[in-house]
Amino acid sequence: MTRLRTIALVVLAFGPAWTCAAHADALGAGTHAFNRGDYNTAARLLLPQAERGSARAQGMVGFMYATGQGLPQGYDAATYWYRHAAEQGDSTSQYLLGLAYDKGQGVPQDDVAAYKWLNLATARAPKRMRENYAKLRNAVASKMSRGQIAAGQWHALRWPQDSHF
Repeated sequence: MTRLRTIALVVLAFGPAWTCAAHADALGAGTHAFNRGDYNTAARLLLPQAERGSARAQGMVGFMYATGQGLPQGYDAATYWYRHAAEQGDSTSQYLLGLAYDKGQGVPQDDVAAYKWLNLATARAPKRMRENYAKLRNAVASKMSRGQIAAGQWHALRWPQDSHF
């Protein structure tokens, strides 16, 4: 159930940013394939775009690695791509990286890092997604000490200068 909810949130978050209209460029065509669920085509088109530095493509490639759709399932690869996109300010990738730290998928489980990325994602999220991101950030905070929360907030405030995790 949690996995399905995460997938639904990702599709909802990425949907408007990843337009459904087919574009002549590889990013647009890859986005269109992703949105219609053709993950094999999406991976073929988006992986080169991710390697060229497109945050949008990096987030989608990370998601495909995390879910094993169109690419072999691998949390290490997923968090690699999420981090690249998150460091460029992509709020959905920040959310997904925070979720990875919360669950210890592809990175060591770390509540402070999870809180940092979820806090950044919440602050930068489109209005329609902000509440969902805040709920997960607050759920992570509920299992943290005040000192850990303060550390997560401090790291978020210092970002991007403090991007070691």
